[in-house]
Amino acid sequence: MNFGFLGAGLVMGIAAVGSALGIGYAGQATIGAWKKCYAANKAAPMMLVAFAGAPLTQTFYGFILMGQMFTAAAANPDRGWLYIGYGLASGFAMAFSAIVQGKVGAAAADAQGETGKGFAQYISIVGIAETVALFAMVLTMISL
Repeated sequence: MNFGFLGAGLVMGIAAVGSALGIGYAGQATIGAWKKCYAANKAAPMMLVAFAGAPLTQTFYGFILMGQMFTAAAANPDRGWLYIGYGLASGFAMAFSAIVQGKVGAAAADAQGETGKGFAQYISIVGIAETVALFAMVLTMISL
């Protein structure tokens, strides 16, 4: 058995779990912000979907890295444990990035829904949280 394939699967699965949690956090806050808008007879801003959906990208990064790891593991089956380590480390980095991004997105959705102001500032912080996942993916790909 090539344990490197396990590492490739782990990176995708762990990143996806983080995305799901992050979307859950930001999605709940987005719905709450919309509820407040409806209760105040204000229009519910659809741009809040950007905050709720942002953590989904970590699943894509996990998928991209999974493909690269499958290729590397097939070419180097003797490095299986190394790829398990890469999968765990990168997967958790992406997962925690998505979770934090969801929490930041939750605060942003609440603030934007209440004030109607600050979208550019809020989305920039969401983007900073995203950068951790991008670094994890790219630096792992370079290491392969």
